[in-house]
Amino acid sequence: QVQLGESGGGSVQAGGSLTLSCVGIDSAYCTDCMAWLRQAPGKEHEAVATLDDQGRTRYQDSVKGRFTISQDTDGKILSLQMSGLEPEDTAMYYCGCRWGSCPLDAFFPVKGQGTQVTVSS
Repeated sequence: QVQLGESGGGSVQAGGSLTLSCVGIDSAYCTDCMAWLRQAPGKEHEAVATLDDQGRTRYQDSVKGRFTISQDTDGKILSLQMSGLEPEDTAMYYCGCRWGSCPLDAFFPVKGQGTQVTVSS
């Protein structure tokens, strides 16, 4: 079973920046589609950004222009650069993988343990 590990979360003030990292994506489970998801208290998981095997990215409307998903050249680390953070971005953030297509509303069966992001106003 693949193990994904997220890091880089923390507490910042509104307008601040954070970069999240995820290791373990060099697994065979992550060949088609990778994503960053988040779950706020009382809410469902939602994907905020996806990256497919063609290098195409998709972003949730609420984070477009503020978040950037990328993979390092070795294909071992998935990153999420976040800027202009808002209190509404407060959530546990997870990296995820799936086989097949890469839409934002896909189910990601493989996820890490998460890293907490807290944005204060």
